[in-house]
Formats: sequence, structure tokens, C-alpha cells
Amino acid sequence: MPDYCTCGAQLPPDALFCHKCGKPQRELVAPEIEANTYPAAMAAAPPPPPPRPESPPLNFHNPIAVRIALVVALGATVLMFLPYINWFAAGYFAVFFYRRRTGCLLNVESGVRMGWMTGVMMFAILALLFTTSMIAIRALGGIAALPAEFKNAVDPKALESLKVLLNGQEAVGLLIQMFFFVTCLSMVGGALGAKLVGNQKSGA
Repeated sequence: MPDYCTCGAQLPPDALFCHKCGKPQRELVAPEIEANTYPAAMAAAPPPPPPRPESPPLNFHNPIAVRIALVVALGATVLMFLPYINWFAAGYFAVFFYRRRTGCLLNVESGVRMGWMTGVMMFAILALLFTTSMIAIRALGGIAALPAEFKNAVDPKALESLKVLLNGQEAVGLLIQMFFFVTCLSMVGGALGAKLVGNQKSGA
């Protein structure tokens, strides 16, 4: 490095600039930036997993639960020739379809609630069909007014039971028993559904 600047000023040892005119006295070399040796995975941490969706209250104010319970109840009513089995299966499949539709976790209590809703809707449909049939038979004049072909095709024991059911008190008793069996079996099916599929990860 020269002892004097071109302007004539004497330079101190290792001077980078002239203190008089400011002229650089030597070339400045920029320091090299060390490359990042950390892997990309360490540089950016993965985002946390999204929280699992929580199920809203399972009651008749839950529109998704009401729609699923109604559809399953209608399907189980079509299978009324399989009593007890269809009521139990209705509670199970109501929980199954609700889990698939919403992705929400369901515990046993939630499964029982879903099964109860489905059972109440099934009972309402069955009670409506039963009441409509009794009113229609009475309007026609009772069992005696039914066509002979119908009487011959039906089991005589079934006709005797039908005569008894035309009595209002007997019909009410049957409806009470039906409500008990339909709702209880549906709740059991819902509890089983919650136990088997309610806590599984959704594939959707």
C-alpha cells in the first residue's frame, strides 16, 4: 500500500481511504457468505395437523343428523318384514352414515342419541301407517267388510289380532310397546355403531 495518496496526503498504516480526499487506497473484497448446510426439512418445520372436527349436539336441531335419521328410518320401515333386526340395524347405519358424512368423532353416548332419533322417526312412521290402516278398516265396516280374498290369504290368527286391535285401548297398548322396542333397539344399534365406526379415521 503506498505511503502517500495521489493528492499528496501522507497515509497512516493500513489505511483504507485517504483522510483528506476520501480516495480508496486498496481493493475491498466482499466476504463470502457460507451456504446453508441445513436440509430443507429442518429449515421449514411441517405445519401442525388440522384439529379433528367435533360433532355438533346430536338432537333434532342438527339438520344433518335429522336428514340421515329420516332416510335410515324410511329404509328400515321398508324392511318391516324383518322386525327387531331392521330396528337394530337402523341405529347402527344412522351412526355409520353420520360419521361418513361429517367426519366427526362419535362416542357411545352420541351413538345412543343418534339411534334414539332414528328410532323416534321409525316409530312415528309406523304409528302413522298403523293408525291410517285402523281408520280405513273401521271406515269400511270392520273385519267383516273386508274382501273374502283378503281373509283367505291372511292367517286366521292375524285376523283375530286385527279384531282386537280395532279396540282403541288395545291399539294404544300396542303403540306403547312398539315405541319401547323400536327406540331401545335403535339406541343399542347406535351405541354399537359408535363403538365400531364412530372413532375410526374417516377415509374421505
